[in-house]
Amino acid sequence: MKGSHRRIAWSLLLLGAMFGGCDRSVPTPVTVSVAPTQKPTLRASVRSETSDEVTDGSTKPPTKEPPATAKPEPAAKTPEPRAPVPTSQLSPPPSSRFDLATLDIRPGREWASHVPLKLRTSPQWTDGGLERSSSYRTQNPFYTLRSYHGPTVSTDRRLALWWYGVPENVKNSNVSASTHSNVHPDDYVGPSRCAECHQENYDLWSDHPHRWMNAEAQDHTVKGDFSGKASISYLGGVGTFYRENGEYRMRLVRGDVRRVYHVRQTIGSRFFQYYSGIQIQGPNANPFYPLDRVENVLPFGYWIEEKEWVPVVHLSSVEMPDGKMADPYDGPDTEQAFAPYYLCNHCHTTFPLGDQLIRRAKTQGRHTPVRVHWDASEYLQNERPELLGDDAQANLSDHSEKDVGRLFARMEQMDARRYATSLGITCEGCHLGGREHASGNLEKPTFLPSSPHLTLEQIGREVQPGRNHDNLNWVCARCHAGGRPEYAAGMSTWNSIEYTDALRGSCYSQLQCVDCHHPHAATGPTWQKTPEEDDDSCLRCHKDQFDTPDAIQAHTHHKIGSPGSRCMNCHMPRINEGLQDMVRTHMIFSPTQRDMVEQNNPNACNMCHTDQTIDWTLKYLKEWYNASFSERWLRRTYPNRAFPASVGWVTSRNSPVRLVGADVIARTNARWAIPYMILRLDDPYLVVRQFTGRFLEKMLDIDLADHGYRFYMTPKERAPAIRKLHEMYAHEGEDAADLTRSYLPK
Repeated sequence: MKGSHRRIAWSLLLLGAMFGGCDRSVPTPVTVSVAPTQKPTLRASVRSETSDEVTDGSTKPPTKEPPATAKPEPAAKTPEPRAPVPTSQLSPPPSSRFDLATLDIRPGREWASHVPLKLRTSPQWTDGGLERSSSYRTQNPFYTLRSYHGPTVSTDRRLALWWYGVPENVKNSNVSASTHSNVHPDDYVGPSRCAECHQENYDLWSDHPHRWMNAEAQDHTVKGDFSGKASISYLGGVGTFYRENGEYRMRLVRGDVRRVYHVRQTIGSRFFQYYSGIQIQGPNANPFYPLDRVENVLPFGYWIEEKEWVPVVHLSSVEMPDGKMADPYDGPDTEQAFAPYYLCNHCHTTFPLGDQLIRRAKTQGRHTPVRVHWDASEYLQNERPELLGDDAQANLSDHSEKDVGRLFARMEQMDARRYATSLGITCEGCHLGGREHASGNLEKPTFLPSSPHLTLEQIGREVQPGRNHDNLNWVCARCHAGGRPEYAAGMSTWNSIEYTDALRGSCYSQLQCVDCHHPHAATGPTWQKTPEEDDDSCLRCHKDQFDTPDAIQAHTHHKIGSPGSRCMNCHMPRINEGLQDMVRTHMIFSPTQRDMVEQNNPNACNMCHTDQTIDWTLKYLKEWYNASFSERWLRRTYPNRAFPASVGWVTSRNSPVRLVGADVIARTNARWAIPYMILRLDDPYLVVRQFTGRFLEKMLDIDLADHGYRFYMTPKERAPAIRKLHEMYAHEGEDAADLTRSYLPK
């Protein structure tokens, strides 16, 4: 029996790796450093494109300087920073002064595309019974909770999923199970019951993007143009969108291939609306991925502001360049081509938290304010017997590995329309099941889960179920957490894992998400708070340090009220890829952060001063904040320091950095750099082309479609328009135009 239990435990570990949720973390190397008395620290690393050295963020090893050569170089003197030059007078140096190849104008392979995860463990450590197994190797680190009762699987230190009962010694030493419940399917009553007493909040929520994150495809929910007149030409084929027999259709045709999809659900409503559905006509050669039965995210979405159909992006955590992107006409030949919608509905819909603790344990357990012990087998047997089928009355402790695997697969593939309490993110998605509160048996809903199948373990403090800092933030963290490609300092390059980013920086030991974000009212297309209100969000805690204008100016070294005096411009810069614009990172950090500066990742100073070099920035960081950086690393990562730092970004080998470079050039109206921007219209990555095109249209007040350009064209299709635009705007930056001309597409 013990051997069988051990096999079940390992099976659950492997299932956890297979069914990790829709964040589908990027396969970048991970180094785990574990000290006997410390918790593990994880740092994602990437492999340099110019060497085989594994590096942290872009090119820097985490703790050591570059290896010295056989003949040490003489100490190099830092070039004297040049005086500020008016943008109108700025031009790159003549070509005779630098090596053209060092600019990396034509980017090479992406820094986080195909590097496999690696896991290394130091000596084992223990913390409250938790122990790291040094023999286990997988794409994600897992922890096991040793006990005398039997095996368990956990995808985070703070969540343990027990398969046949939480042992008595765990229950007796912690906050044991309660007869009260707020996480079972029957505990959820729906938003209409909340409206009976909370009409104002209900009305605000009704217009919130959370409300419409997922919905049935109906007249009042569909934003896309299904008139039959709209179409998209993509990769040699054509997509059209129409209605038939009152239903929505998406048709893809290329050559002899014809696919027709029945659109069943909508995804999102703020900037884009994607769709999920099943194929009703067309080839279906993959027996393991039946398009006619598995509901997928469909290959085209609707860009609401631009009123056009576009290819969907970020169906996985790694975007692919031209030539390697999924071809929607070919079908699901690779995992990049289609994404089953059940991988997305974890966060886009409101499932009972009891389901989510099993379906998405990796994310649910990442930031829990207390340790959660969840009896998964008892929950399934009592609350979800329909998932067990003929096994509903069986003794689950006798199940084989195959039986357990089948149960977890059923949980992962749950259809939201059948099993979710509501489509979209509703009141109970945050407040948990409200039946007892709505019936008058509970004065206020609790913010911690409660169930007879649950045991809570305090972490250094008494378990408090009410409205406090940790519990409120965990509400957001249940969805806004996970893994993404990262910059050198560890913050994500694109959105949706804001809380994970927040904990990587400063302030969130005190800061609450709701300090800045209204929990019920929609943000709108753009951020609604004024710069003064944003500053007030920071000064609520830092008012003793910056209680006068003079104190603020002494810290920022910028005039009060200027962009350089705003807290968030320096400590939360716009380096995160939003849905259609660059948005602020939620990792609060200093402009002197060494990894970002030394690795030629975006820094706050040059994001405003786009016409200045890195040496200009280093001079002031030294004078104002006594910040110093490795000269050896600066020489390595800034091959041409006479150029403005923004030019290095927009021509970087790193696509997220290129995206920031294009954004800051547009925000500062640096017209001398327009030729570099036009070069980005031929970027190998679709998202970079999409955002750059949007930036250029605003900057130049043009419509690129009028010039024959669309960002999703093939390289051959877009080449004539790019050459034409380059010549049209060469006068904006003549030296830049001369430099980039030879790199234009042929």
